[in-house]
Amino acid sequence: MSNQYDNEPFFNAYSKMDRSRYGLEAAGEWQQFKRLLPPLSHKKVLDLGCGYGWHCKYVETQGAKEILGIDSSQKMLDFANNNNFGKVINYQLCGIKEYDYPIEKWDCVISNLALHYIDDLDFVFQKVHNTLKSNGTFIFNMEHPVFTSAIHQDWIYDKNGNPLYWPIDNYFETGKKQTRFLGQNILKEHHTLTQILMGLLQNGFEIQAVIEVEPPKEMRTLPGFEHELRRPMMLMVKALVRK
Repeated sequence: MSNQYDNEPFFNAYSKMDRSRYGLEAAGEWQQFKRLLPPLSHKKVLDLGCGYGWHCKYVETQGAKEILGIDSSQKMLDFANNNNFGKVINYQLCGIKEYDYPIEKWDCVISNLALHYIDDLDFVFQKVHNTLKSNGTFIFNMEHPVFTSAIHQDWIYDKNGNPLYWPIDNYFETGKKQTRFLGQNILKEHHTLTQILMGLLQNGFEIQAVIEVEPPKEMRTLPGFEHELRRPMMLMVKALVRK
């Protein structure tokens, strides 16, 4: 994950989003993500791209005995250290590809909305597989390939500004995509569904669940959610390690 989130105008805009102000309950993917989590009492949990630390704090409430959140954004970690600290929580300024991934250290590795900034998913999948204990769990949520392959990652609008359709083009041309998010130019990485799922299988994971995220019914009329059933925005996967 790059330091794009340390850009002052972008970070200020991001901090005003509901998920930033109110935490997990304001995130449309949270209810589905939470259901995938295994029992965490007395477990060791690694959060890749932890951001504000909301997931680390939740994991602490579930009885985890050791939690590490890594992120390459100092601004994100400053918020996490000030607002989502805990006795068993540590935060580390570190990129997902740069972390050392000690062998068979963690019981569970989680990642939410960070892996679409990573160019080499195979590298990360291999490292996560190595760092998980036998029967360990890897749960991640990233932007869906349908979302990242869209032209400018935005709708095509009619003359009145109403979204007509979600345009997909050059789906199999993977790699960097520049998009506008919160008024800033942001670089993301587009991966196909084949790359993501086969990448897990080829690196020794056993896939347990694949979910194309839908916001809960009570959020679908809120601003920003009213069109979320017209195309998938996020892809959520749960995978296990058998050693």
